[in-house]
Amino acid sequence: MKRSLFRSPNGLIGGALIGTLVTAALIAAVWTPYNPLAVDLHMRLQAPSFTHWIGTDEFGRDVLSRVMAGALSSGCVALLAVGFALVSGVLVGVLAGFLRGWTDRILMAGNDTLLAFPGILLALGVMMVMGANQWGIIIALGLAYAPTVVRVVRGTVLSLREKEYVEASRMIGNPEWLTMWRHVLPNCVAPVAVLTTSMFGWVLLSESALSFLGLGVPPPAPTWGNMLSAARQYMNSAVWLGLAPGLCIALTLLGINLLGDAVRDHLDPRMVQA
Repeated sequence: MKRSLFRSPNGLIGGALIGTLVTAALIAAVWTPYNPLAVDLHMRLQAPSFTHWIGTDEFGRDVLSRVMAGALSSGCVALLAVGFALVSGVLVGVLAGFLRGWTDRILMAGNDTLLAFPGILLALGVMMVMGANQWGIIIALGLAYAPTVVRVVRGTVLSLREKEYVEASRMIGNPEWLTMWRHVLPNCVAPVAVLTTSMFGWVLLSESALSFLGLGVPPPAPTWGNMLSAARQYMNSAVWLGLAPGLCIALTLLGINLLGDAVRDHLDPRMVQA
């Protein structure tokens, strides 16, 4: 019998950390302790207190409210970028692996061209063309990580297309698109699910890095990356400004990695309880 996803230590801790992130983002969508964009220069650089639990920044804005709003911004960007990479990557991977021939050669030539560039470098290039905005960074990160999805899906499809049930589908006269949709695509779920958890962490870290460099969601909208960037000059006098978003990024990545390990163990048929 397979081990339960959330009964393993990795799944339990990872699920708790990611659940905290999701909860904070959902709460921030409707409520924050203070307006995360409201400037109050009389309260600038206040240390953590009962009034402002994580202190205030250089403009007197509540850091806790901005961290919560940043969870929503960074999480939505990462989620949409991963969705874009998955949809485009799965589509290209299935077509390339199932149809083979010239279709495979042409699609994989383009994919290998993108794969030759490091993800963050490719995203930087796209951002330079599209400009620093929310949709630009979503498309940039989606294009940067889609080639990895294509490779994983294509490799899976190459083995699946030789299975007996695929041959049986052809024998009864099903068109190729129906065979791909009904028999091949569902069997790609397990490797794609494991890749998705890891890729969400990569995209979140890349989004934070781009925002840190000033190429992400433009201020004053808060993201964890641009909060870290703004905190650089106050590292000695107001350590909480960098500590709060830095811990959020670190704990989220830890949760994603632990949850990814639990998902892999849960979906791997060789992982059984003794």
